[in-house]
Amino acid sequence: MSKRNRREFLTSSIVAGVAIGCATSASSNFAADARSTDEPIIDIHQHTNYRERTNARLLAHQRAMGVTKTILLPAGSSVRRPSTKDGAYNGLGGVGAGGNDTVVAMSQEHPREFTYGANEVTDLPEARAVIERLLKAGAVIIGEQKFTVQCDSRESQMLYALAAEYKVPILLHFQHNSYNMGFEFFYRMLEKFRDTIFIGHAQTWWANIDKHHSDQTNLYPKGKVTPGGWTDRFLADYPNMYADMSAGSGLNALTRDEEHARGFLDRHQNKILYGSDCNDHTGTAPECQGANTIAAIRKLAANKTIERKILYENAKRVFRFDA
Repeated sequence: MSKRNRREFLTSSIVAGVAIGCATSASSNFAADARSTDEPIIDIHQHTNYRERTNARLLAHQRAMGVTKTILLPAGSSVRRPSTKDGAYNGLGGVGAGGNDTVVAMSQEHPREFTYGANEVTDLPEARAVIERLLKAGAVIIGEQKFTVQCDSRESQMLYALAAEYKVPILLHFQHNSYNMGFEFFYRMLEKFRDTIFIGHAQTWWANIDKHHSDQTNLYPKGKVTPGGWTDRFLADYPNMYADMSAGSGLNALTRDEEHARGFLDRHQNKILYGSDCNDHTGTAPECQGANTIAAIRKLAANKTIERKILYENAKRVFRFDA
């Protein structure tokens, strides 16, 4: 299906009857098209309604960071079941992230600057059907999958297969004893679903860059890093494994040991994708974690080629963006 037909399908079947929630102030205050720059940036990880941040502020935030294309990752349905901690984890861990309809609406309001993913609570019986409907309509990724399930659960594997079927990545939030548990055995999924592109994210993913990270309850370890942790090995050994540099966990991985970070960025320069996943309103350092991550990548990348891969070219290739 052509991109144009997919958008027409989206308009007729997914957003029909949905009040486009992008505030009118966003249209009036930010009427300009996506900024033109010699150094575009693709942000693979942002959210609508993130801790009640408005769409207008989100738009201004992304432009302040210099981002030219943003992928919006929706929450799943608000339900009370063990996989959402009886509802406490609704809105992607309780941060209030908007659902599928909100990311579609924002992307339609600003199609040059935003596109969107598809998501649903992993073990809902209708999860596959909900996600597939959005993939047919134009979603470019499944995720963020952030639910209390084992990473090799039957329901998770159904979504891994769906990602391969539609040739889109799936982004997983790994957090010990909270989301996508069983990280140490995730290599089995990488081997079983070799046609699926996996993108790793969050505390347990980034803590395990260190070969000697033994206390999995320590989600933000500090100090020197010894190469060869699970994350390092997954990226090195499996062509279908990628890394999302977003959130405080990603920034911590860069700044805790800058010497290691330089080697890590060089070693995995074709596998690392920039994401922000920050909820501030400014989009500028020092308040904005996403802006601080961009600055750290620019500081620690060995050369301009590696910097541009991480901030733009890798995502352009993985998501098959035209520009």
